[in-house]
Amino acid sequence: MTRRNEPVEALKAIYKRALMIRHAEKTLQVLFADGKVPGFLHLSIGQEAVASSISEWLREGDTVSSNHRGHGHTLAKGVDLEGFFAEILGRATGICGGRGGSMHVADLRLGMLGANGIVGAGLPITTGSALALKIKGQGDIAVVYFGDGALAEGLVHECLNIAKLWSLPILFVCENNGWSEFSPTHKQMAVKLADLAQAFGIGYLAADGNDIVAVHEAAGEAIGRVRRETIPFILECRTTRIRGHYEGDKQDYRPDGEAEEMAGRDPLAIAVQRLTELGVEVGWISDTQAQVEAENARALDAAMGAPMPDPSSLLDDVYTPEALSHG
Repeated sequence: MTRRNEPVEALKAIYKRALMIRHAEKTLQVLFADGKVPGFLHLSIGQEAVASSISEWLREGDTVSSNHRGHGHTLAKGVDLEGFFAEILGRATGICGGRGGSMHVADLRLGMLGANGIVGAGLPITTGSALALKIKGQGDIAVVYFGDGALAEGLVHECLNIAKLWSLPILFVCENNGWSEFSPTHKQMAVKLADLAQAFGIGYLAADGNDIVAVHEAAGEAIGRVRRETIPFILECRTTRIRGHYEGDKQDYRPDGEAEEMAGRDPLAIAVQRLTELGVEVGWISDTQAQVEAENARALDAAMGAPMPDPSSLLDDVYTPEALSHG
């Protein structure tokens, strides 16, 4: 992905990317309700501005690791929409042959190291990737997305420590939506992420994760430092989890009035406002919305028409041919 020199052009690209993610997530929401998506589904509706803005600064050699709420991260890195839908629907044409599903979408050709169903598990994967990138010495960086619910996990602290000790080129991105599954974050973490950054001597920035301008500017500064200085950096984006922890979550733990407050912080609505303020014509916005909707429909149709995996391939990539021959 190439960074655009003109700020307005960059923000237009970010908006289109965020819109694609929103349409894909809303589509999956319907498919899941209709029983067409196997397993659990964790949607990133309300958090689209984060990965969309950060990805505008990334390049081909950079790597990304995700978490259970990783659809937006995956699509923002450039993963094919048709292959993405096919994977989540368990089809043979999926990016991982229908084997990964919602929480394990990966495309190593694009540096997308995958989502993960284990809280915080993307951090050690990214730490290893960052070490490899540093050894290669081509200026590429590793990015990891994690939620505030991961902050109390020991491996988060271990990876921050190693990243600082070894001066690894990692951007740690915390999407802080205020909830650790069903509990407010302040009830499961004694300190703030900024305190951890200070304790480990790692640079830190915070941004409004629902504002594409704020995230784009903060990410540009953070990623610039990581590349130039080969150091770790933490970017905390305060954002909104509009849906529940998973599809089917009743969300009866949310306080009264929070739903209305979240609706007022929709990142796509804020993006349209920012673009309009910068002089982008309404016609471009409506044309882009129609284009993204059409692309989403085409990708979904192709994925729905794709075949299911052949049962004879069940053990492919699980055991080596040698192991099977001795089994």
